[in-house]
Amino acid sequence: MKVSRMYMDTPQDQEDLQQEIIFQLWKSYVRYRGESKFSTWMYRVALNTAITYFKKDKRRPDRSALETGMDVEAEDQEERSTRLAHFYEAVKSLSKIEKALILMYIEGLAHQEIADNLGISHGNARVKLNRTKKKLQAIIKAQGYEF
Repeated sequence: MKVSRMYMDTPQDQEDLQQEIIFQLWKSYVRYRGESKFSTWMYRVALNTAITYFKKDKRRPDRSALETGMDVEAEDQEERSTRLAHFYEAVKSLSKIEKALILMYIEGLAHQEIADNLGISHGNARVKLNRTKKKLQAIIKAQGYEF
């Protein structure tokens, strides 16, 4: 779900991407060799599917703007939803690699796991993640949202 939310705007597009990711996981399971953790393999498939799907989706002329249908009653939940909306809006302006870094960071993956998933060195993953977090904070501040 998080991968689809990072790459797609509308709930319908997010659901479509989720289904595509599940389909690709199912289809490619026979190629899982057990050389890495299962979760690492799943992230790679999910991210590759999302990037491919995103490229295809960008070519569609009927893309609509972000829908914000917040029908939440509790004020705490509403504030949380607002913060998440600002966060995901900011994430949309990141590059594909930066989106993947933030997603894996949010999931609580260690720097080495992030590096393994992206095929980069441990040090490179740490540097890229720190730069991406700073960039994301700057984007959120530029949106006028204080955190």
